[in-house]
Amino acid sequence: MKTRETSEADSRMAIGNARRIVIKIGSRVLVQASGKPETERIKSLAGEMASLSSQKREIVFVTSGAIGTGMQALGMRRRPDGLAELQMAAAVGQSRLMNLYDRLFAAEKKIIGQVLLTHDDLKHRARHLNARNTILAMLRAAVIPVINENDVVAVDEIKFGDNDLLASLVVHLIKADLLIMLSTTNGLNKPLADGRSERISCLTGVSKDVLKFARGKGGDISTGGMASKLESARLAAETAGALVVIADGREPGIIQRVMAGEDTGTLVIPAKARLDAICDRKRWIAFFHKPKGVLTIDEGAGRAIEQGGKSLLPIGVKKVEGEFASGAMVNVKSADNRLIARGLIAYSSREVQLIKGRRTDEIAKVLGGKKADEVIHRDNLVLMNSEA
Repeated sequence: MKTRETSEADSRMAIGNARRIVIKIGSRVLVQASGKPETERIKSLAGEMASLSSQKREIVFVTSGAIGTGMQALGMRRRPDGLAELQMAAAVGQSRLMNLYDRLFAAEKKIIGQVLLTHDDLKHRARHLNARNTILAMLRAAVIPVINENDVVAVDEIKFGDNDLLASLVVHLIKADLLIMLSTTNGLNKPLADGRSERISCLTGVSKDVLKFARGKGGDISTGGMASKLESARLAAETAGALVVIADGREPGIIQRVMAGEDTGTLVIPAKARLDAICDRKRWIAFFHKPKGVLTIDEGAGRAIEQGGKSLLPIGVKKVEGEFASGAMVNVKSADNRLIARGLIAYSSREVQLIKGRRTDEIAKVLGGKKADEVIHRDNLVLMNSEA
């Protein structure tokens, strides 16, 4: 059996073989505390990304910093609290950032293209496919997509929350091999008994115990933090099978060093096999919807779903949490709160409350009609485990 050291060494070496790479760079790397862009640092990072693109690798750049740049242009000294003011800052800053990126990448003889997304774009099936097809077309043409959340129109209901999550969803969207997340810290640090801390060079998965080490929750010009990065790394590594590196974007040549397999930052190795067996539609169901509720099911229903590949029937539902309409995505959990599956539900929360624990042939009598025999059909249900 391979040791952890051997596994880490092999994975560091495997980074150099990655062909499709998502690089997410945080606000505090790209802009100063005042919101002024770090032009020389951006120039260096753009040069590194351009160099990878010239090696016939497919590079996607997920950028933050639009709000901070807009704040600086508007003379704002602190991040505004109001949604309209935040969106105004994003509108002002986004064009300035893209103008800077266009100039710096053009100097490297590279063409970039802007892609602005909201969570609603990726949740809507047709727009999801359009976004993926557009990004893949750009990559085939050696164009570097520059992706950001569309802060100008996003509201809480359709926001990703931060660009760490956006980056991990892009990994899923285009099935990337590697996610590099550049921040202002050299990976995850573990506190020591003497009050100091040490960098954790490698993680095999992201457990609850690991998340306890996360510190920092962003700042005036950023919304993410180490907990956000670890959760996003878990999503990219454990469910997309991508390698993930969290590293310090302020270090000179950091992208080149990561690609060379140097021991820098924190490497997150997939603990499970890549879920290529999931069809694209089920991947869309599982990872591009925000759960609107929770169904707790009994042991028999759990076995039927996990071992028998069956649909979820109303008789197996014991508890309903949240308010949702038919067609919403809900989590399906066991009585001990283990996440079993996710799926698109055929009935609203009010309707499920009425039919839970009942036989299928009772649905029409209770509701006055029947949309489906199943609460969630197996075609709309995705197992959330290593055999998914």
